[in-house]
Amino acid sequence: MRKMQSKFMRSRRTMPGLNLASMPDLIFTVLFFFMLVTHMRDDNLQVHYEVPAGSEVHKMEQKAAVVNLYISPEGIQIDNRLVAVEGIVPYINEVRKGLSEEHQERLTVSIKADKKTPMGVIGDVKHELQKAFALKVNYSGSEGE
Repeated sequence: MRKMQSKFMRSRRTMPGLNLASMPDLIFTVLFFFMLVTHMRDDNLQVHYEVPAGSEVHKMEQKAAVVNLYISPEGIQIDNRLVAVEGIVPYINEVRKGLSEEHQERLTVSIKADKKTPMGVIGDVKHELQKAFALKVNYSGSEGE
């Protein structure tokens, strides 16, 4: 009887380890997914500007609904497009159409003007932004006195 008992007894097995051979493929796939999903925003500057120094400089928290407007004596560039002062309103309206309602309310125009740009040009740009109802304006500058 004892011989039969040992024949049918269950042996204690250990759980096999996790196969890590496909781990690099999985990591690469996840990395590739996040690279595609994440929107890296980079503007190709066609105008050259030197930002003025300011004493009250703060970093922006939300950058999702920000339109970068570069002003220099050479011209005006919005995101990656050179425009005239009169072309600001149509471009802002075009950008606003592509945003969700939540981002439309938070639309901010970040003005990065050269320190040698005449205030008349900046005033004209601000007037055009008012026409486009882009009332949240941020002026970029560097820290300094």
